Amino acid sequence: MLKDGTEASASNVAHLKRIFYGSNNTDLELGAEATKMAEEGDFALQGYKAAYVGDTTRDARVVRIGLIQNHVVLPTTAPIKDQYKAIEARVEKLIIAAATAGANVICLQEAWTGPFFYCTREKRPWLEFAEDAKEGPSVVFCRRLARKYGVVIVSPILERDSAHGDTIWNTAVVISHSGEVIGKHRKNHIPRVGDFNESTYYFEGNTGHPVFETKFGKIAINICYGRHHPLNWMMFGLNGAEIVFNPSATVGGLSEPLWAIEGRNASIANTYFVGSINRVGTESFPNAFTSGDGQPAHTDFGQFYGSSYCANPDGSRCPGLPRNRDGVLVHEVDLNMCRAVKDKWTLQMTARYEMYAEGLAKYITPEFQPQVIRDPSL
Repeated sequence: MLKDGTEASASNVAHLKRIFYGSNNTDLELGAEATKMAEEGDFALQGYKAAYVGDTTRDARVVRIGLIQNHVVLPTTAPIKDQYKAIEARVEKLIIAAATAGANVICLQEAWTGPFFYCTREKRPWLEFAEDAKEGPSVVFCRRLARKYGVVIVSPILERDSAHGDTIWNTAVVISHSGEVIGKHRKNHIPRVGDFNESTYYFEGNTGHPVFETKFGKIAINICYGRHHPLNWMMFGLNGAEIVFNPSATVGGLSEPLWAIEGRNASIANTYFVGSINRVGTESFPNAFTSGDGQPAHTDFGQFYGSSYCANPDGSRCPGLPRNRDGVLVHEVDLNMCRAVKDKWTLQMTARYEMYAEGLAKYITPEFQPQVIRDPSL
């Protein structure tokens, strides 16, 4: 509908879609079985294919990326074990649907095993959700499904590191299609904004910017708040990532205007695919809390707005999942697009890494002085 109340023409709609989404992402048929699972399970199922003409000298490297968003199932007043088992049962249905729809690499949302309780600043009972990154219940669960369906699963959890004083970390565990744990990455950037009081529980990670070589490509994980840091995205690219996942938990009142921009910008600037995942729903807690921002005491973060989507290195993106509903998104890509776009735009070739490194080396010293040239007339 146009501003004057008339219907937009097909050409106008096509033009708007081109501006908003970039090159055409065609709908992807996901099969009757997966569609039936979504209908019976009451969750969204969407599939798209990134437009790419392919190479003449290289075999296609077709991969289906799967993103899963979901709400918590039970009230936060329920016993911790019951809360986890209810979420696990829900997520199992979503993972099976994604695998049935042909997804090869599946990423879950940040801290998927429980409610996003970090607003409360309470340690008990919430830290009972923390688990070992190799043998914890959610890791065992994901290993079983990865092995059964031959898929890679990225499982963001709250990690308890018993080897180092029971330290808590915000961690993503990467599980091979064989069911073995390939490795883990810990969240690099911890928010201190609004109700995101995460530094009460864990600090910045110590695993650098690892890229995990899997059967379905080289993948990395930029957990939640790291998406606001361009250099964090860049380092995963320098280490050779072809797909970078951004598992998140963020609310409409804080970040929604940024959501559709940041993952897409990172995909363009670093010439890799990005999968942005956000949870859905509103999670209320028993005790009211404040965050030193002048707001009255409240018992929830606000609405987690979902809208998970994939961005392609050519600047295009697929439509996102709903704002308020559990969902599975499957996005088919050819990983060869990464190199093709590098050849076209030469962003890596024209970068000035030595100049940036020199400037950053100066910046981190106490003696640093900004390079400002002052107008002599001032």
